[in-house]
Amino acid sequence: MSMKQIIEQRLQDTFKPEILEVIDESHLHAGHAGHRPEGESHFRVKMTASSLKGKARLAQHRAVNEVLTEELKTVHALALNITAQ
Repeated sequence: MSMKQIIEQRLQDTFKPEILEVIDESHLHAGHAGHRPEGESHFRVKMTASSLKGKARLAQHRAVNEVLTEELKTVHALALNITAQ
């Protein structure tokens, strides 16, 4: 299973988002710190999850980071765009 698929599965299982898009942006960071030729080093998550409603943006980001603790040991960058409805 790819890192993208693992991230998608963990977020889906935990937050049951209405919208979830995980984008591998590694190719945009060629030559930058943390880039790996095989990719899977830089990701962007776009997620709408009512399960995060009422939480401040920082709390939302912390919740996602907690769920992805193991994955973030090998992922160099994770950009989050979260909407809680």
